[in-house]
Amino acid sequence: MYESDRVGLAILVGKEKGQGSGCGGGLGEREIIELIKKRLDVLPGSFLPFGDDVSAVALDEVRVAVLKTDMLVGKTDAPRGMSWWQAARKAVVMNVSDFAAKGVEPKAALVSLGLPRGLLQRDIEDIGRGLNSGAREYGAYVIGGDTGEASDLVVAVSLYGIAERKRLMLRRGARVGNILAVTGFFGKSAAGLRLLMDGYAASADLREVLVGSVFMPQARLKEGLALAGSQAITSSIDSSDGLAWSLNELCRMSGVGFQITSVPVADEVKSFADFNGLNALELALHGGEEYELVVHR
Repeated sequence: MYESDRVGLAILVGKEKGQGSGCGGGLGEREIIELIKKRLDVLPGSFLPFGDDVSAVALDEVRVAVLKTDMLVGKTDAPRGMSWWQAARKAVVMNVSDFAAKGVEPKAALVSLGLPRGLLQRDIEDIGRGLNSGAREYGAYVIGGDTGEASDLVVAVSLYGIAERKRLMLRRGARVGNILAVTGFFGKSAAGLRLLMDGYAASADLREVLVGSVFMPQARLKEGLALAGSQAITSSIDSSDGLAWSLNELCRMSGVGFQITSVPVADEVKSFADFNGLNALELALHGGEEYELVVHR
């Protein structure tokens, strides 16, 4: 984990002031979740807030079963040029990243596939290989699932693991005086998407790095397990929805605010932004599709 001015630190300074949701006229994800949540019965003895990175069910007084599901949809999550193998692997990595944010080792995955008509046998084989690569890369196995026809590629992964309840790193828990730290630099995925979708330019070497961050995301599982083992973390989230959103979510869940002294913008992003007349800070804060951990300690 990087933890210096060159990566970005913040000191929590007080209680969070009230803010609007920041959503437009349509329903955002948080509003949709709230509408559904109000119509669900609460699991007796539940201790993990609805809306954290994972869900959990107590197995005994010490251990919990940790569950996560996330869905990749081709139209919104697999940009032009991403292979079937890469898309399937990414669907697994998306889930593993949330386990990393809680400090939980994944054990097994179930996968439901919605497959568009017209796929070739080699395409389906590539999807299978991508699922296996994503799972085995992080020590897990795909143990079953379901398939069906869909108008677009849909890969819904459900991940399972077991953890000690006291070691889970929740989104809530940050306290005044904590330090905010991250596991890496930001903006490469956002820049890579600009290259793939909006026609911006970059040198061959820079393009390889930026596009590679989109096609081959990496979950910070080793870092998450180490941080959980330290028992020094008061709150944690992964940054897949964007650094700015993740910071706001930690504030909301813990009821605190913070002062940022620097933002960890990747050098490659600064070069790309300078060449194309873009704002590197915007790419780092609002890009999303990055799987770093954002933690308080």
